[in-house]
Amino acid sequence: MSDDILSTIKFDAAGLVPAIAQQHDSGEVLMMAWMNRDAVAETLRTRRVTYWSRARAKLWRKGETSGQEQNLVEMRVDCDGDTLLLLVDQKGVACHTGRRNCFFTAVRDGRPVEIAKPLVDPKTLYEK
Repeated sequence: MSDDILSTIKFDAAGLVPAIAQQHDSGEVLMMAWMNRDAVAETLRTRRVTYWSRARAKLWRKGETSGQEQNLVEMRVDCDGDTLLLLVDQKGVACHTGRRNCFFTAVRDGRPVEIAKPLVDPKTLYEK
C-alpha cells in the first residue's frame, strides 16, 4: 500500500479520524467509529475493517470477538480529508447492542424513540 492515501487523510490531534460504515449494496448507515493510521493501513491491507478502540486503547478488528465482521468493499475520503466513508459488507449485526445498526434511536417530538429492537441477544455476541 502506498503512503499516498495516508498522507491525504487529516487525522486529528489524537491521531484519529472518524469512519462511517455503510452497507455497500443497500446504503444503510451501520455505525461510526474511529480509525488511526495503523487501522486504515490494516483495513486496506487485509480488507477486514479495523478500527481504533478508544476504550481499550488498541486496534479492534470488527467482529474479532462477536463474529459480526465487516469486509471492506471501498474506502472513500471526504472533500476535507477529515472523515472516511467505508462501504462494507456487514456479516450479521453491526451494533454491540445486537441491532443491525447503531442508529436505532430517533428523536420524535423532542423525545427519544427506539425504532429497532435487537436481532441478536448482545450477551451471545461475545461468547466466542
